[in-house]
Amino acid sequence: MDTAAFNRLLDVLRTATPRDEIILEEVPAPQKLATFSFAFTADVTNGLVGDAQDDIATGRFVLLHEPGGQDTWDGEFRCVTFVSADVDAAMQEDPLLPEVGWNWLLASLEKSGCAYNSPSGTVTRVSSASFGKLSPRNNESEIEIRASWTPVISSGADIGQTLLSHVMSWCNLIAEISFLPPVIDGVSSIKTPRR
Repeated sequence: MDTAAFNRLLDVLRTATPRDEIILEEVPAPQKLATFSFAFTADVTNGLVGDAQDDIATGRFVLLHEPGGQDTWDGEFRCVTFVSADVDAAMQEDPLLPEVGWNWLLASLEKSGCAYNSPSGTVTRVSSASFGKLSPRNNESEIEIRASWTPVISSGADIGQTLLSHVMSWCNLIAEISFLPPVIDGVSSIKTPRR
């Protein structure tokens, strides 16, 4: 794939339209990991305005492409992600939280019909306590998922649409980790403009 073909592929990825609560933004991608790269960030807020507004989840999705592939990827493309979300203290203490977080990732890929191989990653629980001048703040707990996988692109398949389904599965993961309520079929909502 040459630069022009990769740019056409990016035009397809830019059509990603996640649910309204997820603000998707194209950002500069890392340049030294592969010949071609592309990145999105996503933010989910608590829906309040002004000083009361706060992010409840954030994420980053990077698509890497190396013509000819890399040995560790088992393919020419690699999806890399990081997501982080607030959790309550009881959930943070649950010893099964890392396994649940990893299963959220795999389930989001399967729900979107994404074929993949060579998944790898970590799930981390983060707990912060504030002291001194920060002591009025509440203690905070988060879950962080860092993962990568190789999208399987079937012979004759539209590469752009295949990779778009991986972007949308990542958006589904962001929704899951944010504990957003399910979207009900047939119910429309006002779209938020992309930044």
